[in-house]
Amino acid sequence: MGTWQAAELTAVLSAAGASVEPEGSAGAEKLAVTGLSSDRIAALAFENGILLNELKTRAASLEDASMELTADSIEYMTLMLVAGSMGALTVISEHSSGLIRTTLAAVPARSAVVLAKAVVTALLWTAVGTAAAIGSFLVSQAILDGHGAAVPITHPDVLRPLVPSALLAPVCAVTGLGLAVLRRHAAATLLTSAFTLLMLPTMFSESNRWSADIKHTTVSAAWTRLVQTWKLDPGTLGYTATLPGSWIVYALWPLTAVALAVAVVRHRDV
Repeated sequence: MGTWQAAELTAVLSAAGASVEPEGSAGAEKLAVTGLSSDRIAALAFENGILLNELKTRAASLEDASMELTADSIEYMTLMLVAGSMGALTVISEHSSGLIRTTLAAVPARSAVVLAKAVVTALLWTAVGTAAAIGSFLVSQAILDGHGAAVPITHPDVLRPLVPSALLAPVCAVTGLGLAVLRRHAAATLLTSAFTLLMLPTMFSESNRWSADIKHTTVSAAWTRLVQTWKLDPGTLGYTATLPGSWIVYALWPLTAVALAVAVVRHRDV
């Protein structure tokens, strides 16, 4: 907002519990106010005889927070690659060292071994993903707080981008584990994991229906849709994935990978 009586208005708004920061240096100074509605600010200014030259409400900061949270998607692409590779290595390392024979001697039920590894991997990478998502959110809020647009983590809509971001790591890790059981060869598995999780989505666009349908079945495309908390432009070109469909994709990738791994391991030699 703008006013010629910045000092007086700052005192009045601060006394009412608002947080006030100057955005100008001289003349008709501008103030950034958080903690009070625009109607309340106008009423307080009127009651105290303070003239406002300008009063604007900032755009909803939740969109800013979500965009800051996911702005550097390279970090999340790196997380996908690392999680998928580490999930695969939990199986590949046992095969390459021969420890898989010892494991199966102790637990002859092969499917139980695969399922146990999948559960442990999912729990471990859920913790890692949660820490990464919350850390990214807190960093974004530190940036947005300087512009008076921060959103508390307790905001009811903050969970929407945080949850899929936290689950991205376990989804990729369990998928990598399943691929490792199917392929068993280290180089082939890591290449397949990287191609499936990162490279495949870039081969398709949302400009036409068939290409968009394929793209929307990938993990990265599902994550991108799930973290979008702002309203999509109805006039935008392209086909957009649905939220329920994106959650289904999130669930199907690890579940399908593990199901195939369990089916294969029952009928294949170590």
